[in-house]
Amino acid sequence: MIKNSLTVKLTALVLGFSTLILGAVLINSYLFSKTVIVEQAEEQSRTRGREVANQLAALIKPVEQAAHDIALTMEDSSLTGQEIEALTGRIVESNSDVFAMAIAFEPYTFSYDTLFFAPYSYRDHDEIKLTQLGGPNYRYFYMDWYQLCKELEQSLWSEPYYDTEASGVLMVTYSTPFYRMDQGTKRFAGVVTVDITLDWLQAMITKHQLYDSGYALVLSRNGTYIAHPLERLIANETVFSLAEGLGDQEMWEIGRKMIEGQTGFMQRPSVRGGIPSFLLYMPLPVGGWSLAFLFPTDEVLKEAHELTRNTLIIGVFGFLFLTLAVLMISRRITQPVRDLADAALEIADGNLDAVLPSSQSGDEVGRLTNSFNHMQKSLKEFITNLKQTTAHKERIESELRIAREIQIGILPKLFPAFPNQDEFDIFASLESAKEVGGDLYDFFFIDKDRFCFLVGDVSGKGVPAAFFMAITKTLIKVVAEREKVPHLIMEKVNNDLAEDNESCMFVTLFLAILDIRTGEVNYCNAGHNPPILCTADQVAYLQSMNEPIAGAMPEVSYSTQQLTLAPGDTLFLYTDGVTEAMNHEQELYSDERLLEFMNQTKTASTTEIIEQVNHSVAKFADGAEQSDDITMLALTYTATQQRT
Repeated sequence: MIKNSLTVKLTALVLGFSTLILGAVLINSYLFSKTVIVEQAEEQSRTRGREVANQLAALIKPVEQAAHDIALTMEDSSLTGQEIEALTGRIVESNSDVFAMAIAFEPYTFSYDTLFFAPYSYRDHDEIKLTQLGGPNYRYFYMDWYQLCKELEQSLWSEPYYDTEASGVLMVTYSTPFYRMDQGTKRFAGVVTVDITLDWLQAMITKHQLYDSGYALVLSRNGTYIAHPLERLIANETVFSLAEGLGDQEMWEIGRKMIEGQTGFMQRPSVRGGIPSFLLYMPLPVGGWSLAFLFPTDEVLKEAHELTRNTLIIGVFGFLFLTLAVLMISRRITQPVRDLADAALEIADGNLDAVLPSSQSGDEVGRLTNSFNHMQKSLKEFITNLKQTTAHKERIESELRIAREIQIGILPKLFPAFPNQDEFDIFASLESAKEVGGDLYDFFFIDKDRFCFLVGDVSGKGVPAAFFMAITKTLIKVVAEREKVPHLIMEKVNNDLAEDNESCMFVTLFLAILDIRTGEVNYCNAGHNPPILCTADQVAYLQSMNEPIAGAMPEVSYSTQQLTLAPGDTLFLYTDGVTEAMNHEQELYSDERLLEFMNQTKTASTTEIIEQVNHSVAKFADGAEQSDDITMLALTYTATQQRT
């Protein structure tokens, strides 16, 4: 049977050709060449990084050394002001990499009667100019570069900045403290600073571009861009502010690793255009700075893609040849399958008496023919059963529609409900998630002055919940006519529901009694969502006592709470079908969204409130299937004055 298998015949032929032509050549060559090229790109970028680091060190180390040498010279207290000023000029003139230099003395250290003494020599085109940094508008001894050097007692590089006092150019400053002996004690005397501009750094970094459109960048120890092809970022952005603006958490993590002096190689999109790229970052031997190279993935893998494309062309021609061979061979083998397909099409068109080809072989075609014979018989039986099932389903749906009509029929649905009562206005609605549901609302007069209204939510859905809802509504109305106090009504209803409750169903209830003369409301909450009270001053949820649900267990105690409605105040009652309505992203409508919406509609009529909330929930759900019953009741106290 195995040697006659159609699967074996076709698989042996197809895999024999495809393995020789495509398999080993295409996949293996691409993966191998990609691995080698990426490794070469990483090593090339690391080599460039070391070159940049060495060039930067060659430029920066003499600058740092010059600052330290001057700091040692400043320990000589015999130097005059003119000598110090001349010294700054000579250092700038003799060091082409130095843009400016300052020697800033601690107040009254250079001279007991001199507050500011900070000669500053800088380049102005081909001239070396001298100025004093200190003055009423620039108290240099309060600046970060001075204070950090003084307090930390160590040399440091500043963040990039624009020197508005003298040069107005973008630069960084290297600061180092110097000391003098005072009565045998070494005391802080000031700070020597050396300024270098960043234009040379940008030019040097640009020379080390990788591939056609790759680029390099430099970050300071705090993540500020010192060099970058996008000039708007330099000294204006940090890697962290840019990451926050782009919402790029990965960039934020990379920035953190860079300022910590770590080294890494990875793939990520470029900031310029979001192009997939390789990224290498590594520390520089200057001021905690860090260097990064970013170069497009496509340019790195260009050769691998070309090799793959050429191999693919060869594979396509091979595949065409393979296709012709398979077509010739399969035509001879699959003729019985085509005959069977024609017969199956007749069956699909409804001819269940179509004649199937005879089964003459023991391979898959023969077994498939036997399966179709069995399917043909099963389809006839299934269609007969389906007709019976459909008729039964239609009867059930008809009964559910009737049950829905009965359920809705026991709820108040004529509005305005009490057209002759000008003390209040009430409106309610219920939308079931299924044909019948477990939500309920009701309102009725206990006597001529006391008006009872409630909203509830039965556990579960469908017919059982509907029956439990009807029982609950009936019990409340009967008990309320006798007890007339919310917590006593709730306790009696709870005991009656809990008795013989083998299905362990329960209901959450909010029940309130309004005195239409005074606006006083006594209410009890059995585990239900807290209603919203809308007054002229605020819209807020009523405080919940977190009392238990009704019907779960007997002998539960409840409490009655009280509030007084002023004319125009509204109570909005609802079930969790409102706040737990979900959209296609499985987000909830939520208590917060409902409260915010009620703030916007608190002055509307009861009918408008419920219609607008319904519209808001439907718009939020955006066509998502309703998962729970949605019930709402709004009552507005409209008495022009309270009566006693």
